[in-house]
Amino acid sequence: MGLLEQAIGGFGRYMKVERNLSSHTRKGYLTDLKQFRTFLETPGGYGGVEGPLPTDPMVIRSFLASLYRERLCKVTISRKVAALRSFYRYLLREGMVAVNPAELVQLPRCEKYIPVVLSADEMLALLQVKFAEDAVGCRNRAMIEIFYSAGIRLSELTGLNVGDIRFQEGLIKVRGKGRKERIVPAGQPALLAVEVYLQKRPELRKGAEDGEGEEALFLSTRGKRMNPRGVSRVVERLVRKSGIGRKISPHALRHTFAVHLLDAGADLRSIQEMLGHKSLSTTQKYTSVSMSRLMEIYDRAHPRAGGGKT
Repeated sequence: MGLLEQAIGGFGRYMKVERNLSSHTRKGYLTDLKQFRTFLETPGGYGGVEGPLPTDPMVIRSFLASLYRERLCKVTISRKVAALRSFYRYLLREGMVAVNPAELVQLPRCEKYIPVVLSADEMLALLQVKFAEDAVGCRNRAMIEIFYSAGIRLSELTGLNVGDIRFQEGLIKVRGKGRKERIVPAGQPALLAVEVYLQKRPELRKGAEDGEGEEALFLSTRGKRMNPRGVSRVVERLVRKSGIGRKISPHALRHTFAVHLLDAGADLRSIQEMLGHKSLSTTQKYTSVSMSRLMEIYDRAHPRAGGGKT
C-alpha cells in the first residue's frame, strides 16, 4: 500500500471519528480523493503514487485541468478542491506535508444558484393531496407537513426519533450536519399529522425484527427507519399526484419553507437558526428568490414598470 493510499485511509477515519462528518460527506470526499489518486497514476499526472505525497500546486492545477476537459460543472470541481484542501489540512496536522498546495489554487467562479421554490398555491396543492388513511398514508402526510413546517433537511427527517417531537412545546429536536443538535418550531397542522400517524405507526412495526426501528419516527413498510431514497420516492409520487407539473425534490420543500418565511417578514438571522446554517451567507441566497418574485409582481402591477396597464 502506497503512502497516499494510507493517508487517504487515515483521513477517512479522521472524518468519521474526530470531525464527526456525515456518511454522505465522507463518501463524497473519499470518492474525490480516489479520483485524484487515479489521476496521479496516469502518464500525464504526477507519475505515480508510491513516492512522497505531492505538494506542488501545479499537480493540483493539472488535476483541475483534467476535470475541465471532462466538462464537469464548476460546482462539482469546487467540491473536489474543497476535498483536497481538507485532506491536505489533515496531512499538515499529521506532519506528513509541509504545505497545503490546494490552498494556493483558486476556486472556479460558480454560477449563482437560485433554489427551486413552490408558490403558496403549489404548496397548498401538495398539502391537499388525498392521502390514504392507513399507516403509510398517515406517515406520508406527516412527512410532508414536517418538511414544510420545520424546513429540515432530508437526512434530518429520516434521523428523527419518536422522542424528538415535543408536542406540548410545539418543538422538534433535530440532529443536523456533524450531528449538531438544534431545536426548531413546528406548526399545529404538522404536529397533528404526526399524532395521527403515531396512532397508526404500530401497524408498520409488525414486520420489524426485535428492536429494529424501535426509536425511529418514520418507518418503512418493513418496520425499518425510512431511508432518504424512500422519502424522495414518496415526495415524487405526491408531487405527481398534486398536479403541480414540475419536478420537486424534498430539498425544494426546505427552500420553500425559508422563502415563505422571508416573504412574510421573518428576519434572516431567525431563518438561519431554524435552517441550521453555519453561515448567514448561506441563508442569504433566499433573498434573491424573494426579490425576483417581488420584481415579477412589480412588473405586472405597476403602471410605469412596463408590464402594467396605463
